[in-house]
Amino acid sequence: MSMDFMKSLTIAASGLRAQMGRMRIITENIANADSVATTPGGDPYRRRIVTFTDELDRSIGADVVTLGRVQPDPSDFLVRHEPGNPAANAQGDVKYPNVNTLVELTDLRDAQRSYEANLNVVTATRKMLQLTIDILKS
Repeated sequence: MSMDFMKSLTIAASGLRAQMGRMRIITENIANADSVATTPGGDPYRRRIVTFTDELDRSIGADVVTLGRVQPDPSDFLVRHEPGNPAANAQGDVKYPNVNTLVELTDLRDAQRSYEANLNVVTATRKMLQLTIDILKS
């Protein structure tokens, strides 16, 4: 297999892995969007943010993307006055996660598009490789 084909496949595969990790964190955020603390006045789930890093893959001599640190979102929790809620503090306020479902769905759509773009690179590279093999056979 040509080294260029191998580079393309390896780089695209790293993008697929990174976007899969991003989608996993986004779905965790969405799943916990309405959760509250288990103790009165406690903190609920805190939104997590994905970072990406580039890393040199020495075997192919090219940079690939990897999922970096997953960081907590430092923005404020949402607070609602719900005195009857078991998670309420002494003032009757309940903290809810700092997750905006609309933002998460937008991020999810972006991650999905990036995933699909990397998948298209893999598909195109496979087709070119097959055409090369077919030409060499004839």
